[in-house]
Amino acid sequence: MSTPGDHFLRVEKGHAEPEELAAITAILMARAAAQPQAPAHRGRAKAGWRRLERTPGFRAPHSWQG
Repeated sequence: MSTPGDHFLRVEKGHAEPEELAAITAILMARAAAQPQAPAHRGRAKAGWRRLERTPGFRAPHSWQG
């Protein structure tokens, strides 16, 4: 009797040869071991001159700042 943890891969439909299972296992293991690529540095995401923590908490309804 086999338990769910006995098999690394399971074929849901059809019949896979041992060579095909070995190939897909090698691909999956290589992908799992690959290092993630570092995202490219784009510079600043926001303008450096606008700092919300320096603005007052209240703005008048007729203010030009919105």
